Amino acid sequence: MTSPVGPIRTLIVDDEWMVRSMLRTILEAAPDITVTGEASDGVEAVGLARTLQPDVVLMDIRMPRGDGLTATERMARLDPPPYVVVLTTFDLDEYVHTALRNGAVGFLLKDASADDMLAAVRSAARGDAMISPRITRRLLRKFAEPTPDRHSDAEQRLVVLTDKEREVLVAVGGGLSNTEIAATLYMSEATAKTHVSRILTKLDLANRVQAAILAHQAGLLD
Repeated sequence: MTSPVGPIRTLIVDDEWMVRSMLRTILEAAPDITVTGEASDGVEAVGLARTLQPDVVLMDIRMPRGDGLTATERMARLDPPPYVVVLTTFDLDEYVHTALRNGAVGFLLKDASADDMLAAVRSAARGDAMISPRITRRLLRKFAEPTPDRHSDAEQRLVVLTDKEREVLVAVGGGLSNTEIAATLYMSEATAKTHVSRILTKLDLANRVQAAILAHQAGLLD
Protein backbone atom coordinates (compact mmCIF):
# COMPACT_ATOMS: atom_id res chain seq x y z
CA MET A 1 0.00 0.00 0.00
CA THR A 2 1.02 3.57 -0.63
CA SER A 3 0.51 6.44 1.80
CA PRO A 4 -3.14 7.53 1.84
CA VAL A 5 -4.33 10.71 0.17
CA GLY A 6 -6.53 12.70 2.54
CA PRO A 7 -7.46 11.71 6.10
CA ILE A 8 -6.13 8.37 7.31
CA ARG A 9 -9.10 5.99 7.37
CA THR A 10 -8.89 3.91 10.53
CA LEU A 11 -10.79 0.85 11.76
CA ILE A 12 -10.83 0.15 15.52
CA VAL A 13 -11.09 -3.49 16.63
CA ASP A 14 -11.50 -4.34 20.33
CA ASP A 15 -14.05 -6.37 22.26
CA GLU A 16 -14.29 -3.72 25.01
CA TRP A 17 -16.53 -0.82 24.05
CA MET A 18 -14.75 1.50 26.47
CA VAL A 19 -11.44 0.91 24.70
CA ARG A 20 -13.06 1.53 21.32
CA SER A 21 -14.70 4.72 22.62
CA MET A 22 -11.42 5.98 24.07
CA LEU A 23 -9.54 5.31 20.85
CA ARG A 24 -12.25 6.92 18.73
CA THR A 25 -12.23 10.05 20.89
CA ILE A 26 -8.46 10.38 20.58
CA LEU A 27 -8.29 9.66 16.85
CA GLU A 28 -11.22 11.84 15.81
CA ALA A 29 -9.65 14.82 17.60
CA ALA A 30 -6.89 14.75 14.96
CA PRO A 31 -7.66 16.59 11.69
CA ASP A 32 -5.76 14.07 9.55
CA ILE A 33 -7.39 10.89 10.90
CA THR A 34 -10.95 9.63 10.52
CA VAL A 35 -12.52 6.55 12.12
CA THR A 36 -14.41 4.65 9.44
CA GLY A 37 -15.77 1.94 11.73
CA GLU A 38 -15.53 -0.20 14.85
CA ALA A 39 -15.57 -3.98 15.30
CA SER A 40 -15.84 -6.05 18.46
CA ASP A 41 -14.27 -9.24 17.11
CA GLY A 42 -12.06 -10.51 14.32
CA VAL A 43 -14.84 -11.87 12.11
CA GLU A 44 -16.64 -8.54 12.06
CA ALA A 45 -13.33 -6.74 11.56
CA VAL A 46 -12.43 -8.65 8.41
CA GLY A 47 -15.85 -7.98 6.94
CA LEU A 48 -15.59 -4.25 7.65
CA ALA A 49 -12.03 -4.11 6.33
CA ARG A 50 -13.21 -5.67 3.08
CA THR A 51 -16.06 -3.18 2.61
CA LEU A 52 -14.62 -0.01 4.16
CA GLN A 53 -11.01 -0.46 2.94
CA PRO A 54 -9.38 1.37 5.86
CA ASP A 55 -5.77 2.52 5.63
CA VAL A 56 -4.96 1.43 9.19
CA VAL A 57 -6.52 -1.10 11.57
CA LEU A 58 -5.96 -0.97 15.33
CA MET A 59 -6.33 -4.66 16.21
CA ASP A 60 -6.87 -6.24 19.62
CA ILE A 61 -5.56 -9.78 19.95
CA ARG A 62 -7.73 -11.68 22.41
CA MET A 63 -11.41 -11.44 21.54
CA PRO A 64 -14.27 -13.92 22.16
CA ARG A 65 -15.33 -14.40 18.50
CA GLY A 66 -12.58 -14.34 15.94
CA ASP A 67 -9.19 -13.51 17.45
CA GLY A 68 -6.94 -10.74 16.17
CA LEU A 69 -4.24 -13.14 14.99
CA THR A 70 -6.51 -14.85 12.47
CA ALA A 71 -8.08 -11.53 11.47
CA THR A 72 -4.66 -10.00 10.83
CA GLU A 73 -3.65 -12.92 8.63
CA ARG A 74 -6.90 -12.67 6.63
CA MET A 75 -6.55 -8.91 6.21
CA ALA A 76 -3.06 -9.36 4.79
CA ARG A 77 -4.70 -11.16 1.83
CA LEU A 78 -7.13 -8.33 1.03
CA ASP A 79 -6.57 -6.09 -1.98
CA PRO A 80 -5.48 -3.59 -0.93
CA PRO A 81 -4.42 -4.83 2.51
CA PRO A 82 -4.67 -2.37 5.40
CA TYR A 83 -1.77 -1.65 7.73
CA VAL A 84 -2.55 -3.54 10.95
CA VAL A 85 -1.26 -2.22 14.27
CA VAL A 86 -1.66 -4.68 17.14
CA LEU A 87 -3.15 -3.43 20.42
CA THR A 88 -1.43 -5.06 23.37
CA THR A 89 -0.96 -4.69 27.10
CA PHE A 90 2.14 -3.14 28.64
CA ASP A 91 3.71 -6.50 29.48
CA LEU A 92 3.52 -7.37 25.78
CA ASP A 93 1.05 -10.05 24.89
CA GLU A 94 2.66 -13.41 24.18
CA TYR A 95 0.87 -13.48 20.82
CA VAL A 96 2.44 -10.30 19.44
CA HIS A 97 5.17 -12.17 17.58
CA THR A 98 2.58 -14.33 15.83
CA ALA A 99 0.58 -11.25 14.90
CA LEU A 100 3.67 -9.67 13.34
CA ARG A 101 4.42 -12.86 11.45
CA ASN A 102 0.81 -12.83 10.21
CA GLY A 103 1.30 -9.42 8.62
CA ALA A 104 0.89 -6.77 11.33
CA VAL A 105 3.19 -3.79 10.73
CA GLY A 106 3.54 -2.70 14.32
CA PHE A 107 2.09 -2.59 17.78
CA LEU A 108 0.61 -0.10 20.23
CA LEU A 109 0.44 -0.34 23.99
CA LYS A 110 -3.09 0.06 25.35
CA ASP A 111 -1.84 2.47 28.01
CA ALA A 112 0.09 4.58 25.51
CA SER A 113 -0.36 8.34 25.52
CA ALA A 114 -2.73 10.02 23.09
CA ASP A 115 0.26 11.41 21.21
CA ASP A 116 1.75 7.93 20.83
CA MET A 117 -1.58 6.57 19.59
CA LEU A 118 -1.81 9.27 16.94
CA ALA A 119 1.83 8.72 16.03
CA ALA A 120 1.21 4.97 15.67
CA VAL A 121 -1.61 5.51 13.18
CA ARG A 122 0.32 8.11 11.17
CA SER A 123 3.47 5.99 11.23
CA ALA A 124 1.64 2.88 10.04
CA ALA A 125 -0.06 4.82 7.23
CA ARG A 126 3.40 5.84 5.98
CA GLY A 127 4.66 2.26 6.23
CA ASP A 128 6.79 3.08 9.29
CA ALA A 129 5.99 0.65 12.09
CA MET A 130 8.51 1.78 14.68
CA ILE A 131 6.92 4.49 16.77
CA SER A 132 9.06 4.29 19.89
CA PRO A 133 12.60 2.93 20.27
CA ARG A 134 11.84 2.24 23.95
CA ILE A 135 8.84 0.07 23.11
CA THR A 136 10.68 -1.51 20.18
CA ARG A 137 13.58 -2.56 22.40
CA ARG A 138 11.14 -4.08 24.87
CA LEU A 139 9.50 -6.14 22.15
CA LEU A 140 12.81 -7.25 20.69
CA ARG A 141 14.18 -8.30 24.07
CA LYS A 142 11.15 -10.56 24.45
CA PHE A 143 10.91 -12.02 20.96
CA ALA A 144 14.29 -11.61 19.26
CA GLU A 145 16.70 -13.00 21.81
CA PRO A 146 19.64 -14.20 19.67
CA THR A 147 20.61 -17.87 19.97
CA PRO A 148 23.55 -19.55 18.19
CA ASP A 149 21.22 -21.06 15.56
CA ARG A 150 19.25 -17.86 15.05
CA HIS A 151 22.44 -15.83 14.87
CA SER A 152 23.97 -18.09 12.23
CA ASP A 153 20.79 -18.24 10.15
CA ALA A 154 20.31 -14.47 10.36
CA GLU A 155 23.89 -13.75 9.32
CA GLN A 156 23.54 -16.01 6.29
CA ARG A 157 20.37 -14.23 5.20
CA LEU A 158 22.09 -10.83 5.35
CA VAL A 159 24.84 -11.68 2.86
CA VAL A 160 22.61 -10.42 0.02
CA LEU A 161 22.67 -6.87 1.40
CA THR A 162 25.05 -4.13 0.36
CA ASP A 163 27.07 -2.26 2.99
CA LYS A 164 24.69 0.68 2.80
CA GLU A 165 21.66 -1.59 3.15
CA ARG A 166 23.23 -3.12 6.26
CA GLU A 167 23.62 0.38 7.70
CA VAL A 168 19.97 1.08 7.00
CA LEU A 169 18.98 -2.27 8.54
CA VAL A 170 20.85 -1.34 11.73
CA ALA A 171 18.87 1.91 11.84
CA VAL A 172 15.60 0.02 11.31
CA GLY A 173 16.61 -2.33 14.12
CA GLY A 174 17.08 0.69 16.35
CA GLY A 175 13.50 1.79 15.75
CA LEU A 176 14.26 4.73 13.46
CA SER A 177 11.68 6.02 10.99
CA ASN A 178 12.57 6.82 7.37
CA THR A 179 12.95 10.47 8.31
CA GLU A 180 15.33 9.61 11.15
CA ILE A 181 17.29 7.18 8.96
CA ALA A 182 17.72 9.90 6.35
CA ALA A 183 19.04 12.36 8.92
CA THR A 184 21.34 9.81 10.56
CA LEU A 185 22.84 8.41 7.34
CA TYR A 186 22.87 11.71 5.40
CA MET A 187 20.50 10.73 2.62
CA SER A 188 17.13 11.91 1.40
CA GLU A 189 13.98 10.46 2.91
CA ALA A 190 13.05 9.03 -0.49
CA THR A 191 16.41 7.23 -0.64
CA ALA A 192 15.94 5.86 2.88
CA LYS A 193 12.49 4.57 1.93
CA THR A 194 13.92 2.93 -1.20
CA HIS A 195 16.64 1.22 0.83
CA VAL A 196 14.10 -0.11 3.33
CA SER A 197 11.89 -1.44 0.52
CA ARG A 198 14.86 -3.19 -1.10
CA ILE A 199 15.88 -4.73 2.21
CA LEU A 200 12.40 -6.14 2.78
CA THR A 201 12.30 -7.52 -0.76
CA LYS A 202 15.78 -9.06 -0.63
CA LEU A 203 15.17 -10.68 2.75
CA ASP A 204 11.58 -11.72 1.93
CA LEU A 205 10.20 -9.86 4.96
CA ALA A 206 6.67 -8.49 5.35
CA ASN A 207 7.46 -5.38 7.38
CA ARG A 208 10.01 -3.30 9.29
CA VAL A 209 9.37 -5.09 12.57
CA GLN A 210 10.43 -8.41 11.05
CA ALA A 211 13.52 -6.63 9.68
CA ALA A 212 14.33 -5.27 13.14
CA ILE A 213 13.98 -8.73 14.68
CA LEU A 214 16.32 -10.19 12.06
CA ALA A 215 18.87 -7.41 12.67
CA HIS A 216 18.87 -8.20 16.38
CA GLN A 217 19.15 -11.94 15.80
CA ALA A 218 22.17 -11.28 13.56
CA GLY A 219 23.80 -9.26 16.31
CA LEU A 220 23.95 -6.05 14.29
CA LEU A 221 22.98 -3.93 17.26
CA ASP A 222 25.26 -5.55 19.83
